[in-house]
Amino acid sequence: MFSSSRDLADRLLAAKYIVDETVLSAIYLAARMRRPVLIEGPPGCGKTELAYAVARSTETRVERLQCYVGINEEEAIGKFDEALQRLFLDARTGISGDWEAIRRELHGLEFFTKGPLLRALLYEDKPCVLLVDEIDKVDQEFEALLLEVLSDWQLSIPKLGTVSAKTIPFVVLTSNEERQIGHPLRRRSFYIRFGHPSIERERQILALQAGRNDGNIHGQIAGLAQALRGWSLEKPPSIAEMLDVAHALEILGVEEIQPQHRDLLLPLIAKTEADRQRLLLRDGFATLVADSLQYKLVLAKHATS
Repeated sequence: MFSSSRDLADRLLAAKYIVDETVLSAIYLAARMRRPVLIEGPPGCGKTELAYAVARSTETRVERLQCYVGINEEEAIGKFDEALQRLFLDARTGISGDWEAIRRELHGLEFFTKGPLLRALLYEDKPCVLLVDEIDKVDQEFEALLLEVLSDWQLSIPKLGTVSAKTIPFVVLTSNEERQIGHPLRRRSFYIRFGHPSIERERQILALQAGRNDGNIHGQIAGLAQALRGWSLEKPPSIAEMLDVAHALEILGVEEIQPQHRDLLLPLIAKTEADRQRLLLRDGFATLVADSLQYKLVLAKHATS
């Protein structure tokens, strides 16, 4: 997928995604060694977006398996289309033939509605990116289902048989750490830990996504994000939500966040009633704004030193 780690870095940057050297090396090696990447960290820190950035950088598609409590094999792998099978049999009514051959045909891929895991193995022209998102929401039994895919790049499906990969996907597993992922899955994966970005890194992300380098406002927004995440909110703001803040301020022509902008920004930064009430407390938002300005000044000093 990538000729070198430098090639990967350049492609990810072109896809508007920034990673540090440690993460870059892990992604490059995982791609070359055909190993999955397991990324753990809090919600909203860029885990899922990495899969999409890799796909953009290689001009391929993402097959996304969104995990949730109670997901089953059919939703992950797929199932036979019984209505299509009946239609086929109805069309053959009154025609004698080799029923064993008909049975085999009925249980072929043509009659199978493919789920994301199977689709990911059947790409022909180039590998796709298989994103198994929020894997911490499933149980160990479902984890075991993934082991065959990640070890042998194949799926054994009742009546259909064993389907081997035509191309080997680049696999990204994400976890918000609601449950401990089992050791068998960890053994097969490169492990990466994501946290919320530093102020400087978030400023770079904001500038890259905005397509312009407005250091003052982006530095303050990054500082505001840092201050909010240190406030022990029920729902700390994600990178994507701070990008929304930057976009909103650009639309309104705001070049510096002030305490009077509280009600304007509340719908963007307070996503629960408890967090909203906390930010409405006297001097609550003003304190955050003051902190964000201090963070911005620190960034400015580092830039000039």
